This record gives sequence, structure tokens and C-alpha cells, in this order.
Amino acid sequence: MADQETTGLSAAELKKKRTFRKFTYRGVDLDQLLDMNNEQLMPLLHCRARRRLSRGLKRKPMALIKRLRKAKKETPELEKPQAIKTHLRD
Repeated sequence: MADQETTGLSAAELKKKRTFRKFTYRGVDLDQLLDMNNEQLMPLLHCRARRRLSRGLKRKPMALIKRLRKAKKETPELEKPQAIKTHLRD
């Protein structure tokens, strides 16, 4: 019965039906955060994160970011991305 209801609704109606709390980080909305580059993002971060970004990301963290972007890109609209193992060892 729930499947019949969802098939009749468009994607916009489903999105309106599923309202979530708006994510902000230090007063900046998620959409603005995603559009920022590293230099614009660094003043918002704490000291340890600024230091790490200023020294550059190595191969393993960049591979993790690549996997996360790939999983997000492959997900259909209004669904959760596939789980990615995020544990990195130094």
C-alpha cells in the first residue's frame, strides 16, 4: 500500500514530504560549504584541521574523499549513499 502511494507522487512531492533539519557549520549552510574551496573553508575550521589542510592531503585521505564522492554520485535522488569504511591509519 505504501508503494502505491509513493509511485503516484513526484520527486518534488517526496522531497517536500521528507523535510529534515537544515545543516549548518559555524553559521554557514551546507550548500555554501560545498561550494567553498579549501582556502575559503580554512577560517571556519579549528587549528588542527587548518594545519592539516595547509600541509596538504596525502594519498590515503584523497582516496577516501574520492570514494565518498563516487558513492554520493552513484546514489539515486532521495536515497542514502552506500556505506563507506572511513577508518584511516597513519
